[in-house]
Amino acid sequence: MGVAENKALIRRFYEEIDKGNLEAMDELVAEDYINHSPPPFPGLAPGREGLKQAFKIFWEATPGRHEIEDQIAEGDRVVTRLTAYGRHIKDLPGIAAHGQELTMMAVAIHRIADGKVVEHWAGKDELGFMQQLGVIHLPGHAPETVPS
Repeated sequence: MGVAENKALIRRFYEEIDKGNLEAMDELVAEDYINHSPPPFPGLAPGREGLKQAFKIFWEATPGRHEIEDQIAEGDRVVTRLTAYGRHIKDLPGIAAHGQELTMMAVAIHRIADGKVVEHWAGKDELGFMQQLGVIHLPGHAPETVPS
């Protein structure tokens, strides 16, 4: 696959996630997929199954969408700058839902082999995300009152 096909694969990867279509991961992601930046959820399986478990948790608790801002590809790697949008409607592990809107910016790097995603690295605004969830409060900033 060339860089244009690799970029299209990653765009489709996010489109399928946004649809909640976890079955598409069997087609798009290698079984022995390695996530170098996994979410901090306990008990996730390794490989593609763990990815599907994490997406299911996020899809059910914070449904939303990904907006791709930029993509750069070279060789077998695709770098995507994106913004994820959602609403926290169900509890995440250890974090009660409050119905608030969420936004998280990220830069994701995916490695493609044989037409499938085989590795993933990401830099995410996890601090901002935790602040939006009300888990972390910066010193000198009063926590926002979250409607119940």
